[in-house]
Amino acid sequence: MPVEEPSIDAVTAAAFTIPTDQPEADGTAVWSSTTIVVVHAVAGNITGLGWTYGAAAGARLVRDVLADAVVGRCAFDVTAAYEAMWRTVRNIGRPGIASTSISAVDTALWDLKARLLDIRLSRLLGVAHEAVPVYGSGGFTTYDERQLTEQLKGWIEDFDVRSVKIKIGQDRGACTDRDVDRMRQAREVIGPAIELFVDANGAYSVKQAMRIAERTGDLDVRWFEEPVSSDNLGGLRRVRDAVAAEVTAGEYGYGLSYFQRMCAAGAVDCLQADVTRCGGVTEFQRVAAVAAAYDLDVSGHCAPNLHLDVAATVPNLRHLEYFHDHARIETLLFDGATSPVRGAMSPDLSAPGNGLTFRAADAEHYRVA
Repeated sequence: MPVEEPSIDAVTAAAFTIPTDQPEADGTAVWSSTTIVVVHAVAGNITGLGWTYGAAAGARLVRDVLADAVVGRCAFDVTAAYEAMWRTVRNIGRPGIASTSISAVDTALWDLKARLLDIRLSRLLGVAHEAVPVYGSGGFTTYDERQLTEQLKGWIEDFDVRSVKIKIGQDRGACTDRDVDRMRQAREVIGPAIELFVDANGAYSVKQAMRIAERTGDLDVRWFEEPVSSDNLGGLRRVRDAVAAEVTAGEYGYGLSYFQRMCAAGAVDCLQADVTRCGGVTEFQRVAAVAAAYDLDVSGHCAPNLHLDVAATVPNLRHLEYFHDHARIETLLFDGATSPVRGAMSPDLSAPGNGLTFRAADAEHYRVA
């Protein structure tokens, strides 16, 4: 018996800004709040949920531009809707807000499709991993010794993670002695059995990054994220060739060609991608295929509960970032949000779609658009 083909009746969006639990900074930015743009896609009496972390203006772009591109289409034809959205933003520009907004709609449409079929999204896409390894991520440059110690110990004791990441590159690389001290503190806290990752958010010059790696060679740093700007592919390659840690980047990729260029340049040992920025579930899977063609793994950047289902379907997945800000927000605003168990997150295969429900009443206090 043929399956009924429901159409997309509506796409809505709203933005909410949630204050951080304490001041936060990395190598190149300082912030005191995080904005989430939440999208719902409706077909009949079924609603799909997606979101992105980005500018509140994204909610207006969804309502005023992207909704018209997808409403009326068959809810099963997510790829067609995705292509229609990209064509619609041609003159607006694809990177940045347009890409994050498309990502939010695309993730909502995939959730809608899975719910219409009453199946878990990861099952619909095809499960490759029953459990997705995660690493604890935060360690902001604003943290003092006590705060950093408590967070590192918390990830290990509460979630049994085997890898943790801290921010370095304070004040655009102006505080390298403190960077090194914090790396040494982290290693002392976590001990020799836990992998230490660091993220400079593009704060260093090429030679600066090399010097940091040389000064901390005894710490067995395994992951050096954005030692230089991710736009500096040649610089990334030079650092990659010079250091023992794996060099990684890609979180600011807003389209497939960006990731292809990064891979072709030999700039990274592991490619990062962000489902809330790169173009949603549709593009995340294509990015993973590009990485596989270069014999590279993929790591999911932030938004752990939104990444979970698509990450579980990627054969060349390395791990997923359990980022402090986003994990906190997702637990606050979504029923069904999950936390790591024995260092991994697993989709609840009995729950349709992404298994999440937005708590609108709890979020209303934070609404900005």
